[in-house]
Amino acid sequence: MRLDRRRFLQLAGASVALSTAGYALHEGIDPVLERVDLTLKRLPEAFDGITIAQLSDFHYDGLFNAASISAAIASIDRLKPDLIVLTGDFVTLPMFKDTDRSAARACEPCAELLRKLRAPLGVVAVLGNHDHFTAPDQITECLSSHSIRVLRDSSYPVERAGSRVWIAGTDDMEAPAGSIERALRMVPRDEATVLLVHEPDVADEVAKYPVDLQLSGHSHGGQVRFPLIGAPVLPYLGRKYPWGLRKIGSMMLYTNRGIGTIRLPIRFFCPPEITLFTLRSPLAR
Repeated sequence: MRLDRRRFLQLAGASVALSTAGYALHEGIDPVLERVDLTLKRLPEAFDGITIAQLSDFHYDGLFNAASISAAIASIDRLKPDLIVLTGDFVTLPMFKDTDRSAARACEPCAELLRKLRAPLGVVAVLGNHDHFTAPDQITECLSSHSIRVLRDSSYPVERAGSRVWIAGTDDMEAPAGSIERALRMVPRDEATVLLVHEPDVADEVAKYPVDLQLSGHSHGGQVRFPLIGAPVLPYLGRKYPWGLRKIGSMMLYTNRGIGTIRLPIRFFCPPEITLFTLRSPLAR
């Protein structure tokens, strides 16, 4: 059977569309490992070489992204980081609703998967905007019951050979429920600090405080990105610093692309991400 030009172009267009859709769906499954080496000026020598694994934006859905979360957990198990941080959005707020406690039920199977994460310095999390607008207390309790420490405007020190590094975290900053000042109130100003904040764009405000590294998520990197154009849609407080490493004043910021997706289970030129940080001290030889 011969094809005229119009029919050929129609079939070719359909083929490209199907191939693109297939690629987008496949890209949403396989997490990519991003390795980031950072020298922090105030990092004590005793902490030189400490590794931190970051996961973010799970938006648990048993149908679409449970496999991605499991794959990420398996990868982190092989990496054996010293500390694991989870930067929010364990559940998804239903569309067209401001609050919905029923969405919080997805936290239980998500936390059941995440409880498999193991690190010598533990697993610590902050809540995201979707968590806050569902049932933040319920989600906090769920994660805590699965051995995940949740920071909501709080901090704690990690000690090694007589030196300390502080791990701090805000409550969600979009709500707004969180406070940078409250999160850091127990932290001595002269000690190295890693701050977990779900929304990256608050970094301009965080940089006014003695914070060495801010770790965020929220933006999904745009989830769908086009060559030469970038991401056509980005969320509030995730538009200025949507992806990757930035230096803001004396502070470093890293925005993780996340594991899950929202609304549509599709990623395009923006694969899910596991980030492994290796922190260096300028005092080490």
